Amino acid sequence: MSLRQAAIAGIGATEFSKASGRTELQLAAECSLAACADAGVDPKDIDGMITFTIDNSDEISLARCLGVRDLAYTSRIPGGGAAAAATLYHAMALIDARVCDNVLIWRAMNERSQYRFGQAPQGGNMAGYTAGHGTGSLLWCLPFGAMTPGTWAGLAARPYMEKYGVSNLDFGRMAVQQRKYAATNPNAWFYGKPITLEDHQNSRWIVEPVLRLLDCCQESDGGVAILVTSLERARDLKQPPVRILGATQSIPRNVEVIANFYHDDLTVMPEAEGTAKRLYRQTGLGPQDIRAAMLYDAFSPHVLMQIEAFGFCGRGEARDFIAAGEIAIDGRLPVNTHGGLAGEAYIHGMNTMAEGVRQIRRTAVNQVSGDGHVLVSSGMAGAILARA
Repeated sequence: MSLRQAAIAGIGATEFSKASGRTELQLAAECSLAACADAGVDPKDIDGMITFTIDNSDEISLARCLGVRDLAYTSRIPGGGAAAAATLYHAMALIDARVCDNVLIWRAMNERSQYRFGQAPQGGNMAGYTAGHGTGSLLWCLPFGAMTPGTWAGLAARPYMEKYGVSNLDFGRMAVQQRKYAATNPNAWFYGKPITLEDHQNSRWIVEPVLRLLDCCQESDGGVAILVTSLERARDLKQPPVRILGATQSIPRNVEVIANFYHDDLTVMPEAEGTAKRLYRQTGLGPQDIRAAMLYDAFSPHVLMQIEAFGFCGRGEARDFIAAGEIAIDGRLPVNTHGGLAGEAYIHGMNTMAEGVRQIRRTAVNQVSGDGHVLVSSGMAGAILARA
């Protein structure tokens, strides 16, 4: 039996807020129904479901809400936001291998109103990052005061800054561009609210001298879902199919989620380099073939290091790449044209995957000109999207 090619047929989302006023299961059902409606697929025909290990809505409950008749496969991806593009990889594999016909990916959370990733652990709100949920080595961080993602990211980025002479001002230029995109995106929390470099430099320190408040993603309530099917089937559905040209993961030795304190060289992002190498080998493409990139931006340094890891510039050169305007809408590589996790919402990177789909469909608010492939990356995983 031959492999099939996979395509994204539908995307759906709730509104993005700071207080949704409903359960995470309801958010999951809403965004999932929206993705099915977008594709023109009856929810009862979903036969595969994928989410994150730390999503609080279980598959059976969601399947019952959606009226799913018979699930052939379910799975969960560890690693918080690093899982976002990995869900596409797993869905592609299920479709290619003919295990499933319609795979639903979802992530829904009341991260602002129900629990806070940006604060020290309270009760069970960080359980997904500890033993048994994929990131047990963080237990070596928490007792010593490294209690939040901001502290982990700040500590991990400092060697990169020192080696290449990168300053927080360099991060600010990236943050300003992302907020410029968000300011024109009606679905973004910061719609109509651009910032200046002065605003960025006047925002309070979170981890001095690395991260200011405006270098950090939001805490958001909401849900995002993506429906993946075969390219052949997608051509008969409502939306122009978005082909998953390639997708992969890379989890090198001693790499950790956010807290990359354990690998050999803290000035690089080896997981993104590994993802890039596999993606380019798998698709036969290279950096020159990518027209836009949707990159996981929990914190500003992550964007710079991914730009370098995927070969869009040399190591230590991302700050100059950004300063030259290359991530702007008319630049060489528009990045996070929805505003990113800092400007639109933080739904663990799934809204960034959805923006990649809109760019290929040519329905994005900040639409990139010309044809080309779109890279979506969550660091430890990535995918290249293309027109069918």
